[in-house]
Amino acid sequence: MNPPTTRVAVLVSGGGTNLQTLMDRIREGRLPGVRIACVLASRDGTLAEERARKAGIPVAVTHRRDLPDDDAHDRALLSGIDRLAGGKVDLVVLAGYLTRLGPRFLSAYPGRILNVHPALIPAFCGPGQYGIRPHEAVLDAGVRITGATVHFVDGEYDTGPIILQKAVEVRQDDTPRTLQLRVMQEAEQVLLPEAVRLFAEGRLRIEGRRVRILPEPEQWTGQGTEDRKES
Repeated sequence: MNPPTTRVAVLVSGGGTNLQTLMDRIREGRLPGVRIACVLASRDGTLAEERARKAGIPVAVTHRRDLPDDDAHDRALLSGIDRLAGGKVDLVVLAGYLTRLGPRFLSAYPGRILNVHPALIPAFCGPGQYGIRPHEAVLDAGVRITGATVHFVDGEYDTGPIILQKAVEVRQDDTPRTLQLRVMQEAEQVLLPEAVRLFAEGRLRIEGRRVRILPEPEQWTGQGTEDRKES
């Protein structure tokens, strides 16, 4: 028995490199049963939006600045997913999405929103730590190891239960740009597809502040999907 299809909405704000990684892994057959149902961008003219359109994925832009408050923004995102994907999706992935989600959106997808952050949480994270800034902070601090984290999203910045982390060495000749590229290639683009795969297989269980990864079944039986939906 094959795993059920996992329909994913990807939220983006920039270049869409992690979106592209997910699309590539799906095309290569390395994320069986996973389908990107829609993409929502936070601003016009992003490369991420272009990538989605070229792949034939429904995409829309929702500007927070055009809306009166967080609740209106949540409503617009939920409406966009419903319209583009033809109903609710199974999983929401924040792939470089820089706008905070509000209570309405979080309650619509409890335990079903993943974010990838370009540092080893709880270090170099929180408000303002996005884009090139975590890598600048890593170099300023003189640490020897950085990396990336995939975590479930809660109501604060980068505080949700951690799913996966991967370390990346900081080199003496690194600049913020070279470090950003290496973290992206060696950590983010490895961890995010793996986290999506684990979710799709029903193997992630939130237990308080921790995420337990369930053993891989010898053969897919469909068990674990209820844990996934209700986590």
